Formats: sequence, structure tokens, C-alpha cells
Amino acid sequence: MAHLRAIVGEEGLLEDSSRAAPYECDGLAHERCRPEVVLLPRSTLEVSKCLALLHSHSIPVVPRGAGTGLTGGATPVEGGVLLGTARMRRVIEVNAKDRFARVEAGLVNIDLTRACCDEGLFYAPDPSSQAACSLGGNVANNSGGPHCFKHGNTTRHVIGLVIVMANGEVLDLSAPEVDPVGYDLVGLFVGSEGMFGIATEVTVRLTPTPEAIETLLGVFASLDDACDSVSAIIAGGWDASALEILDKLTIAAVEASVFAAGYPKDAEAVLLVEVEGSAVECHENAEGILAILADHGVLEVRRAQSERERQKLWAARKGAYGAMGRIAPDLYVSDVVVPRTKLREMVRATTDICTARGLKILNVFHAGDGNLHPNISYDRRDSDELRRVIEAGDEMARVCVEAGGTLSGEHGIGLEKLAQMKLYFSDEDLELMHTVRRAWDPSQNMNPGKLLPIRACMETRTRPVPVEASGRAGS
Repeated sequence: MAHLRAIVGEEGLLEDSSRAAPYECDGLAHERCRPEVVLLPRSTLEVSKCLALLHSHSIPVVPRGAGTGLTGGATPVEGGVLLGTARMRRVIEVNAKDRFARVEAGLVNIDLTRACCDEGLFYAPDPSSQAACSLGGNVANNSGGPHCFKHGNTTRHVIGLVIVMANGEVLDLSAPEVDPVGYDLVGLFVGSEGMFGIATEVTVRLTPTPEAIETLLGVFASLDDACDSVSAIIAGGWDASALEILDKLTIAAVEASVFAAGYPKDAEAVLLVEVEGSAVECHENAEGILAILADHGVLEVRRAQSERERQKLWAARKGAYGAMGRIAPDLYVSDVVVPRTKLREMVRATTDICTARGLKILNVFHAGDGNLHPNISYDRRDSDELRRVIEAGDEMARVCVEAGGTLSGEHGIGLEKLAQMKLYFSDEDLELMHTVRRAWDPSQNMNPGKLLPIRACMETRTRPVPVEASGRAGS
């Protein structure tokens, strides 16, 4: 312990139980394990020294960004160390001419746009947690967001990384390259959920701020009609940058919270649409989309009349998960993806799965991507309700995969969907993934027990041990 403290300093090592308590889980709150030690280094060099020392003692390491993940990817493991990048928040460079930025991995997503907006640029991936999530965490999970319908997930915007590997070796891939020679290690690393190493610096592509933005709110008497209008907008070739649906229960939660934006409480659903580009492009796309909405029974369409009104509509959308805390103390957020032509069918299916188990489901999702987010409000202190929530999550994943969908659009696999990987991948697929993982980390001590199903020969320590099972009181 003294050697680690010498590397990160007194403030960079937490071993007191009360100080470590906030790190026992991420957004998947029912999977918890209080870490024995939390390390908070301040530089790539400190991360490298920590990992080299831990590797020499074969100690598992769980990387953590801001802890906003929703699949248990940052849940500690028994006998391991949690290493967080939250103190690494520098903007190293903003290159307005070549439209890229180099930042430390702990930088909060929205702070990057704040750092470059005066240059007429912004960072496009915008998770709902963008006011809190870190760019390193976004890299680990290949995070998305409402505007990724147009701009693409994180992997389309990461053009360089500094990676500290499991043994402490630093792999500098930070130079932005349009067409890198050899293996695309940066592309391979994005979405690896902390199993290949820890990204300490990220080089990202910046996007020019559009000349014009038009934001529409379509009000519907039917969730089915809202879903069908999304399919029609895409089939019609209209270039929206975001297509987001909120159902009646979500609207009620938002409008009763500090995020209230005047969403109509009597609507069964609303469709939040945004288009961007030149003034001419915006006008043409908005008019085309308005015609589609009219054909699908829209009751009313509201147009944001100012930037303030636009920001208010988006704050309500992105604050929806927080607003659901008014309904129950816990929230299970699924992240399944379905073909957009099956939105109506799959929203009904996930709702039926929850209703059959006596669970309260709220829907708010990236409709343009077919990325459903069925949200179940519950109380994890009720063991039977928790059992039904987990059962519903498994069943929702199964029916969506059977419908031609996939397990995750932006949250990753983590612990939540570990067993479900076999719904989508064959044993041969999974073995190949294990092979790639071993190439990066032969010890398999980086974030063990996440993403890839554990084979019988692997050590049992790679599963988190619940706080209660370790003899400590829950927080």
C-alpha cells in the first residue's frame, strides 16, 4: 500500500470504508462490491506506475470513469483494485484548423464542447449523462446519445488514444491519423470495456457548429403512431439529426420534476425531432418531416422559438432518467436495439413483459437508431421485485435479439448482459474474442468478469462479491 500511496499521493488512495463506499457500483446499483482500495492517479505516468506494480502482484484492476455506466462495467471485484481517472481532466489541445482535440480521459463530455464552442466547433456524441460522464468512459463503452443518429457513436469520433496496458506499458496512439497504417488498434480499443487497458488521453474529431438548427416536438395520442412516424421519416430519406420518443409515464415524471419543459401531460407520446445544417437544408427537412407527422396522426407540433426553448426541451429529455427517481428509488435501464421497422412491435413486447411481472415500465428512447431504453422503476430492497426486474431484462433482450436486434446500442455489456452474450454470439465467436483479449492482457486481470462470459477454467474471483456477502452494511 505504501508503494501505491507514494505514486498517487495521500489524496489519490482511498482505503477507508466510508470514502470507498461511493465506488461500490456504477448505475447498475443492484450489483455492488465495496473496493478495498481506490486509486485516483493524476497522469499517464502515475497510471503506468500503478498498473506495473499491480501487475507484478497479479492483482485485478477495474477501471472507472465517472461511474455513470449502466451495466456494471465499473463494479469492483473481490481482491482487486479500482482505478479511476476522475482527476485527469485537462484539455491538452484544441486544434481548430484541423478540427480535433486532445484531452485527458477524465474530462466530462460536455466540457469538451464548452472548450471549443468559441471556435465554432462541438463534440458530437452526447449521452444523456453528458453533463457528468467522462470521455474515457465513453470510449470504453462506445457511448451514443440522441444526436448519434446523424453523427454516429463515439468510435466515429475517436482518432487517437494513449493507452496504458495491463503491465504498465504505455501505447501512444495519440497522433490523429485519417488512414492509419497497419491494425486499427484505436478502433479495436473503443468499446472494449476496460479489458484491454486504460485510456488516459483521447484525441477526438470535432464537428463544425451548424448554421441552423430546427427543433420540433410532435404530440401523439398513440405511442404506436409515434413509432410508425419514425420509420416513415427514415424511409422518406429526411435528414434528421435526432429522433427521440418519450411515453406518457415518462412525460409525467419529467413534468413533475425540475426538468419540466411544458411537455403535454395528456399526450400518450411525444416525438422530439431535430434537424441541422444550412438554413435551406433545415427548412426543407423540417417541412418534409412535418408532412410525415401529419400523415401519422400527430395532434400538434410545437417548434422551439429560441435557443433557450430548444435547450429546455433537450434538458427535459436528458433529465428523464433523473426524473424517474420520483417514482421509485431504483431504475433499471435496458439498452436493446431492434430494427426500426419493428419499433411499434418491440415497444409493445417489452411493455407486455414488464406488465406480466407487475413492473412499472417507462419508455424514452433513441427511436431513430432503433435503440430502445425500457426503464423499470423499482426498489432493490424488495428481493422479489428485484428478481422480477432481472428476469424481465433477460426476457426483453431475448425477444429483441429474436426480432433481429442486438444486445446493446451504447451502454455495453458489463455484468448486466454477460450471460445473454450467448444469445447473439456462438461459442466460436466468444472464443475469438477471448483470444483478442489475451493478446492485450495475457493475465486477464483488467476488468475481469465483464463483457465476455466466464469459462469454467477461469477463477471465481472475477465476479463481484455483493457488499452484504462480504460482511459490510450496504450504503
